[in-house]
Amino acid sequence: MHRDGRYAVWYRTSRGEGTGILHLANGRITGGDSFFSYSGSYILDDDRFTADLKTTRHAKGPPTLFDSEEVEVELTGSFKGRMASCSGKAKHAPGLSFEATLIPSDDHAPEPERSRTGKLPVGPDGRYRVWNPTMRGSSRG
Repeated sequence: MHRDGRYAVWYRTSRGEGTGILHLANGRITGGDSFFSYSGSYILDDDRFTADLKTTRHAKGPPTLFDSEEVEVELTGSFKGRMASCSGKAKHAPGLSFEATLIPSDDHAPEPERSRTGKLPVGPDGRYRVWNPTMRGSSRG
């Protein structure tokens, strides 16, 4: 089953939560967030998967959820439709549970509506009216 692609990831522990972007491609994991780079590998078996994920700090920022600048997490999870959920533990903090939800992200932006692209909105009488917040009274129309 093909699950390669770009995913928004929401992760959480009892210490807090965060978000990032993951790219899954041919058994490899890459990605990151504002403070960390993600790398690793995964094995997919139908809808179930196992993964080894490593995070490495690349920018100064708040403390991590695991109190370490580099974290290695072993995960198991499953896909349900296009979304996935997984859980696991960091190697250096086995008492702290880690959960994540992967939400697929489309790689392309939707096409704009061509019929009104670049046009101003039209009022009920067919004319465009500018609302001026500094004007008072009934002339705001």
